[in-house]
Amino acid sequence: MLWPMFAIALGFLGVAVLAVLAVRVYLEVRRLSSQVAQASRRITAASADLEQAAVDLARAGHGVRS
Repeated sequence: MLWPMFAIALGFLGVAVLAVLAVRVYLEVRRLSSQVAQASRRITAASADLEQAAVDLARAGHGVRS
């Protein structure tokens, strides 16, 4: 009777450890997705700035050529 109870206890502890690890992975994925979203916003803003600078440069170049 001791060995089956021991096996059940070890099984329960294994499931508990897996649950804790799953929660940690979930929290890290949430943090990573937040950082990816922030980086995406920064890239979008930088792209808009670069596009505006290119338009300004094209206008300046056009004025020099005329």
